[in-house]
Amino acid sequence: MYGYPCIVTAIDQRMTLVAVPIKEKKLRINAPDVGVIEYEEDLDALGVIGNGFKGVRFVEIAVKLFKEEFGLSFGIAIKTRSEFDVSGLGSSSAAAVCTIKALSELSGKKLTKKELFNLSYKTILEVQKTGSGFDVVAAGWGGTLFYLFGGKKIEPLGVKSLPLVIGHSGIKAETPMMIKMVEEKYRKNKKIMGGIFTLMGKIAKEAKTSLENGNFQKVGELANFSQGLLEAIGVSCEKLARLIFAAREAGAYGAKLSGAGGGDCMIAFVKEEKRKAVESAIQKAGGRVIKVRPNAEGVKIE
Repeated sequence: MYGYPCIVTAIDQRMTLVAVPIKEKKLRINAPDVGVIEYEEDLDALGVIGNGFKGVRFVEIAVKLFKEEFGLSFGIAIKTRSEFDVSGLGSSSAAAVCTIKALSELSGKKLTKKELFNLSYKTILEVQKTGSGFDVVAAGWGGTLFYLFGGKKIEPLGVKSLPLVIGHSGIKAETPMMIKMVEEKYRKNKKIMGGIFTLMGKIAKEAKTSLENGNFQKVGELANFSQGLLEAIGVSCEKLARLIFAAREAGAYGAKLSGAGGGDCMIAFVKEEKRKAVESAIQKAGGRVIKVRPNAEGVKIE
């Protein structure tokens, strides 16, 4: 959020979106995973304050922004099915990216990955008012990437695999609230917070090199440094800390929270012979192990 780099990887919990052109100038959405059945809105009324509700907001705004950018000569009926079973794994960004990708194909506008990112990221900002965009780039590009806020740098890394264990805290975190809290601390302590951010950036750069060299033990050590800094700025919580320490004590190379913090997920870097022990430790500490494959493929047409 402050112009320093991070590393992000796509996971193989996927969202499937089916988009069908219709004659009526309307947007129709069926998203049973979030309780949305037969939602309908006029294309000219998309994004009007008070219209719609949270379950369709990212799809609705994505359609609105695409229409403003390129025009839309037809209505659209959208149905989504999600494999995302917990918060904190980028499902909102996946919905935005899927929607923009589908509309670009149906309207003959072959967007580049960067153009797809720009419009999807704009969608996230209009709905949430804030966000780094790292989950948007994961959905659009896939794989593992070195990323700079707002898409200023998007560098795919030549990583063949990532030995990750992901644990969910059971606490739903609100990213905008966490960002606001950090902003307030930064306003009061610019020199100290700026120094912490600089260290975080250095850790991300060193982790990039270690990942490319396959040195996961070093990546784990760097994850531990990063977690200490995240604790310092106040975005961790007791439950995440329990899961992180449990993973380390069970033999993980290192562990840290993932994303904005405040809840949601933590990640641990492990060697394969320690995977089961680390997963068991996370569960005993009250977490839920999320079985996913990292370094997965990004958005695609099927």
